[in-house]
Amino acid sequence: MQCSRCHHEDTKVIETRLVKGNHAIRRRRECLGCEHRFTTIEEILREGLVVVKRDGSREPLDLAKIASGIRKATDKRPVETERIDLLISSVIEEINTRFEDEVPSKDIGEIIMQKLQSVDQIAYVRFASVYREFRDIEELARVIEQLRKGGKVP
Repeated sequence: MQCSRCHHEDTKVIETRLVKGNHAIRRRRECLGCEHRFTTIEEILREGLVVVKRDGSREPLDLAKIASGIRKATDKRPVETERIDLLISSVIEEINTRFEDEVPSKDIGEIIMQKLQSVDQIAYVRFASVYREFRDIEELARVIEQLRKGGKVP
């Protein structure tokens, strides 16, 4: 593993532990060149899962798009980075568990919204407003009112 600071080729592992529901390994490393410490995470990547978009087109599942959407929704919100990472992992794990070859984009959005709702309501509204393409302020107001009443938004 190459050092993230000086790009030296040799590092040593200081600590190893399972994370993300035992689906990933977190390693704390130290560079043998500059003694910089950094963290790496090893995960199993599932290849071949295809997203079926609303218009019927298909494209490979892009985990970076999922992470980007969640990070945009939680931007400048009081949600810890570790909580966001766990949320992203949870979404990806559910997709991998529920779907074999193809996953409708609608289902990805619903999974993200369901998980965001329990993490941060503002992040949920941000994501939902883009995902559900609210046509007017009344639609948004209905969702906010449901959240105020403490109910889950369908």
